Amino acid sequence: MLFFPRPQSLLFIVIFCWFCSFQLHAQIAPKREFRGVWIATVANIDWPSQQGLSPVTQMEEFRYILDEHQKNGINALVVQVRPTTDALYRSTKELWSQWLSGRQGEAPNPPYDPLAFQIEEAHKRGMEFHTWFNPYRATHDTISANIASNHITKTRPEWFVTYAGKKYFKPGLPEVREYIVDIILDVVQRYDVDAIHFDDYFYPYPTKDTFPDDDDFAQYGAGFTTKDDWRRHNVDEVIKTLSVEIKKVKPHVKFGISPFAIWRNKKEDPRGSDTNGLTNYGQLYADIRGWLEKGWIDYNVPQLYFTIGYPVADYAKLLDWWGKNNFGKHLYIGQGTYRVNTDARVKEWYNPLETGNQLRLNRQAPNVHGSVFFSSKSVMSNPLGVQDSLRNSFYKYPALVPTMPWIDDVAPLAPTDVKATSTLDGIHLAWEAPAKAPDGETARYYVLYRAPKGTVIDVENPAHILKIHHGGPTYVDTSAVAGQRYTYLVTAVDRLHNESRPSETVKAKRR
Repeated sequence: MLFFPRPQSLLFIVIFCWFCSFQLHAQIAPKREFRGVWIATVANIDWPSQQGLSPVTQMEEFRYILDEHQKNGINALVVQVRPTTDALYRSTKELWSQWLSGRQGEAPNPPYDPLAFQIEEAHKRGMEFHTWFNPYRATHDTISANIASNHITKTRPEWFVTYAGKKYFKPGLPEVREYIVDIILDVVQRYDVDAIHFDDYFYPYPTKDTFPDDDDFAQYGAGFTTKDDWRRHNVDEVIKTLSVEIKKVKPHVKFGISPFAIWRNKKEDPRGSDTNGLTNYGQLYADIRGWLEKGWIDYNVPQLYFTIGYPVADYAKLLDWWGKNNFGKHLYIGQGTYRVNTDARVKEWYNPLETGNQLRLNRQAPNVHGSVFFSSKSVMSNPLGVQDSLRNSFYKYPALVPTMPWIDDVAPLAPTDVKATSTLDGIHLAWEAPAKAPDGETARYYVLYRAPKGTVIDVENPAHILKIHHGGPTYVDTSAVAGQRYTYLVTAVDRLHNESRPSETVKAKRR
């Protein structure tokens, strides 16, 4: 007997099918997503694991870190290269960092350049390399024996103050601002970096003591009603200058900031967030919202190191606020992985679902382009299965870094003459690299797509990405199953991740 459902049943079926479709779509990761991790060198938090290791061991450690994060689906590294007015790279301007050799000013032996090595290893794996600078922190402590006699705090002591057990540059001095800009532009000029990155350490986090800059304000503060406004101006000048000068040296290099989670509280400013904590604007003198509004930076990574529902600073509320106040630039969320299963003050950090819930919120929120995890060691220790969830769920499929059309919106031309040949060891793919696009660029890397017989390749579906290939115009698909027939196509991608139109498709059957 034929069964004809009642209209109400048909409505239920339609709604149920829509719900299933929505759930399936919601679970698919975006094709483009910034997936970053901070690698901190200060106090040997992440790398190198301790001071005084041989260069060979340092390199082995770094390769291992990158290999693990490649398995995690990470596509960008944020590496601290200047933690305390020192250098984890070859510099004629500042001393070798103590976090390498154990002694400030002592070069690696045998000689090598850690930054050049790190950039090469990152790019081999298809990861962007963001050089992380601490602009104002000059020393990690005030123990004279830890500070070399020719360190700038001793050769130019008039540029520094002692505060909260450390030495800091005086941000109000014009010569200090020029010096900081010069240090950063030197790295931009000499290294193949993808971005310059600052974290939240502008003026130091306040203590019960007042930051000692009365004399500087008396000398340079004319025209400012309050010292707070003058302090914000001092930081503004560095950010504004770098926003212009970086692009003059290398137009493709991005400039990003990772601020403390709160710009201003709503009780202080109606434009602020529904929070009740310390702020960038009021205590660190960093007007991050203003920098975004003026277009001075390319991306923003607010450190949302709080849990969903946390009363003082609710992760969900801050996520919503930043999404509405990012002025068309990229928004990546700083994830506080270091607090998972370690912060006894907040029970939610012991909930194994917290990090996953935060990542789901990120993907549901408008204007959020990805995440950066603090820090490498905390992710790799897999607290409450965070690393497992990245590998098996959230970052299971590869992702391209989002584009920045205000820097470059010209896509490469498509690869041509694609061929697929089946052999005993796999399906060999080969193609012709594209000619130069109108902006003079060709392929920086390729994306290879694959679909089984009977399925049309969807280049917007990351499940159809076989490989993001950082190599020449050949690839062997060893994962193809014997006896199965596949369709392939290839696209070309430039340095700023603009993707070409698809090539023609080719078919092959694995022997």
